Amino acid sequence: MAYNLENRLVIGVSSRALFDLTAENEIFHTQGVEAYCRYQVEHEKDFLAPGNGFRLIEALLNINKIPGQEGRVEVIIMSHNSPDTSLRVFNSIAHYGLDISRAVLASGASLAPYLEAFHTDLYLSADEGDVQAAIDCGIAAGIICCDEIRSYQDREEITQIRIAFDGDAVLFSDESEQIFREKGLEAFEENERLQAENPLKQGPFAKFLKTISDIQSEFPPEQAPIRTALVTARSAPAHERVIRTLRAWNVRIDEAFFLGGVTKRNVLKAFGAHIFFDDQAVHTTPASEVVLAARVPYKQQNNRQVNKRDP
Repeated sequence: MAYNLENRLVIGVSSRALFDLTAENEIFHTQGVEAYCRYQVEHEKDFLAPGNGFRLIEALLNINKIPGQEGRVEVIIMSHNSPDTSLRVFNSIAHYGLDISRAVLASGASLAPYLEAFHTDLYLSADEGDVQAAIDCGIAAGIICCDEIRSYQDREEITQIRIAFDGDAVLFSDESEQIFREKGLEAFEENERLQAENPLKQGPFAKFLKTISDIQSEFPPEQAPIRTALVTARSAPAHERVIRTLRAWNVRIDEAFFLGGVTKRNVLKAFGAHIFFDDQAVHTTPASEVVLAARVPYKQQNNRQVNKRDP
C-alpha cells in the first residue's frame, strides 16, 4: 500500500535552511557549480553543523514521539542538489538522528511541482525564487535568512513549539493592506470598521494554521505541542474583524498582539517564538536578531524565472 501523506503535517525544507551551508554556498556563487559539487563529494563524510531552521525541524519531528501522534509530521528535504552531491546532507541527517527519509533532489530544476506533488503544508528555504514559486502555487512558504547562523539556535531543547504569524498578507489576504498602502491608515480603519462582520479572505498561511489547529484540538490547551500567536500592526478598531474571521474559520490562536505600530521584535522575544512569519522585511529583519523569522513574499500572477538558484 502506498504511503499516504494526507492528514499529516508535511514540511518541505531546503538543505541550507536545515544545515549551515554558508561556506558551501559561497563556493557555489564564487567558483561555480562544478567546484561546489566537487567540494561536497570530497567532504561528504564531514557532518554539517545545524542551520537556523534545524531546531524548529527537530522539534516538529519530535511531535511524532507523542503517543497517538506517530507519523503526524513528515519532513521532506527539497533541494537543488543532484543525487551525487546529496550524501553529505543524508549523512548529517543520520548523525543528528533526524527522522527524515524522503527527499527531492532536483539538480537545479524548479521545486514548485514537487511541493504540490508531496502535498506540502509549509516550505522553508533561503532561496527567494523557490519560496515565491511556492506562494504562487498556493503553498505556505517563507524565506529564512541563512547568511549568518544566529545564537538563538543554541538555546535549550524545545518542549513546546511557538509559531507567530503576522495577519494581513500572511494569515489573511492583502486586500485590506492594499487599502492602507493606497489610501492611508484612516481609510484602512474605516474599511475594517464597516467590514467588521465580514470575514477576511484567506491568505497563504490560512491552511497551515488550520492544520496546526487540528493538531492542537487533540490536546488539552496546556499540553498542546504547538502554541500560536498573532502579532499584527493592527489595533482597535481594526481588531474586531480579525477576531471574527478566526472565529468564522473555527481555528485556534492562543495569543494575539494588536500592536498599533509598536515594534514586533520585543513581543516576539517575550512570546519565545521559534519562528515568525511576516510579509515585510522591516519586521522580519529586526525580529531575526532574536527569533527565527521568515519573510512571506506577495503572490504574483506569473511565476518569476530564476536562472541561478542556491543549492
